[in-house]
Parts: sequence; C-alpha cells; structure tokens
Amino acid sequence: MVTLAEVARQAGVSPSTVSYVLSRKRSISDETRRKVEAAIESLGYHPHAGARALASNRSNILALMIPLRSDMYVPVIMEIAMAVTTEAREFGQDVLLLTKDEGTAGVRRIAGSGLADAMIMMDIELEDDRIPVLRETETPAVLIGLPADPAGLACVDLDFEATGAACVEHLASLGHRDIALIGEGEGVYKRNTGFAARTLTGFQRAAAEHGVRAVHRSCEGTYESTAGVLSRILEERPGTTGFVVQNEAAIAPLLSLLRLSGRAVPEDTSVVAICPDQVALQSSPRLTSVSIPAEEMGRQAVRQVMAQLDHAPEGASQTTMIPPALTVRDSSARGPAA
Repeated sequence: MVTLAEVARQAGVSPSTVSYVLSRKRSISDETRRKVEAAIESLGYHPHAGARALASNRSNILALMIPLRSDMYVPVIMEIAMAVTTEAREFGQDVLLLTKDEGTAGVRRIAGSGLADAMIMMDIELEDDRIPVLRETETPAVLIGLPADPAGLACVDLDFEATGAACVEHLASLGHRDIALIGEGEGVYKRNTGFAARTLTGFQRAAAEHGVRAVHRSCEGTYESTAGVLSRILEERPGTTGFVVQNEAAIAPLLSLLRLSGRAVPEDTSVVAICPDQVALQSSPRLTSVSIPAEEMGRQAVRQVMAQLDHAPEGASQTTMIPPALTVRDSSARGPAA
C-alpha cells in the first residue's frame, strides 16, 4: 500500500504539505498542488478513511437524501445526484445515499451517529417535517428546494414561481388568451411539494396580470391519464390554444394526442414545457422550454455545504434562486385568434 510519505518523496515536498493538499486546510501554491496531485495519481495513493476522519474530526462523507417515488421524474433526480457526487469528490468527500422514506428518522440518525458531516436534501415540501429536526439538531445542511419558511436555512433551487410566470408571459405575448397548465401527479400537490406549488402560484399570478384565462390540471403522466386531462380541458375550455407542461412523462402523450385531434403544433396550439433540455430537444417538434438546471443545483449545494463545514462566510444561511431561462424553439407561435 502506498503511503503518504512515498507521495511526499515523489512530489519533492514534505508529508505535511501532502496532508494540507488533501485536507485543503491551508493555502498551497498551484504549482505545489499540481506536483502532489500528479504524484498521487502516479502512485495510485488513496488516503485511509479512518485516519483522515481521526485527523480532521470529520467523516468526510455527505449524506444525500433523494426521493424515489413513482410520481417523480427519476432522470432529473439522478442528474442532481450525479452532480452532487461528482462535486463532492472534488472536495475529497464521499456521498451516503438515503431515501426520503427515512424522513425525520433519517435526519436524526445522521445527526446523532456522525455517519456524515452534513446533509443535502431534495424533494422539499412547503411544510417539510424534516426541517424542524434540522433546526433542532443544528445539522449542517443544504436544501435543493425551497420551503414556505426558509429562514435560517441554506437553499438552492430554480425560481419555479418565476418559471411559471415566464411560461404564461411567453404565451400571452404570442396572443394566446386561453391556456392550460398540465402539472405533476395529484400526490405531488397533496404533499405541497415546493417546486410544483410555486410553479402553479407563478402561473396563476401571471395569468391574472395578463388577463389570460387559465386552468390547471394534475396528470399522472400515462397516455391514458394525459388523454383524460386533455379531453376535460378541451371540453371545459374549447378555445384553449396554449399549454404549459410541468410533467416530463406527459409531454410525448400530449403531443401525440394533439396531432390525433387535428391540432397542429405550433400552427393551432402552442406547447411550452418545464423540462430538461434533452427532453425538449428530442421531442417533435422541438419544445420551447424552461430548462431544469439539475447539474448547477447539485454542484451549488455541495459548495454551500462545504462552505458551512469550513465556516466560510458564503456558507451562512442563504437562498440561491436560479432565474429561469426560457428557450424559444419550434413548439410555440402566434395564437390562431391573434
């Protein structure tokens, strides 16, 4: 097994310098850091986890609590998890994966056992029962999501309220006067999940401000449920010419059903989606969309939680809201009435 002393000899530095490069406790020149990192890679050195933990009084592990639910879009969740894991390795941290099913018990287990130094939590509800436990145990944490009361918490999220408003404003600017939001499954709204609730708030506010008739329907995302939702919308509001979709699973069924009903996109009906760029670009037609910045959210969460652990000023409780970026593609055009 390669030792720290061998890495030091290879790099031409002292063992303490190697230790500082690994722990990031002291500022090391870029040239020296590169020498040490090259020696580590060349020799295949891996710091002993137990020794590092004893030396730093840290486990060097971050706990990531993710939702694994049938009504959540797993690819986005996995993209965030991959970004967290990749960024954590840049800080010499490993990631312990928890599911949201563990809830408050999982937060207490992490806080009381020392298994992890800090937590990153996803799928934040407006009144999330894990948050009082975080405050009580004073566990360093970052939320990927925004609760109703973020005071004293570090949060990273897309500004979903502004996202809902941006979709309405785009359609209203094209002359659409009747629009519909096809949202997440009913369970997401019953749980008061922050991203869905805030999008709906922004959608309804912007519709009122622009004098647009708007309706919201939840959707489970299957072909059958999407067909039922679309049928009800068109029965109630036959003049609907604009759709906002916040449910990745419902996008392909909706486009297919609109074609079958004789409503061409975008000539007769415009569609705007809140989804990853990959989904928008692989659809036919390519969708006007607000992208989900999954990678950015994951990386920012790790940076904030590491700053908390290092007692850096930027680690203080703060809310980072990523502004929406709406990209116009082939699925939106002037409304027929306009």
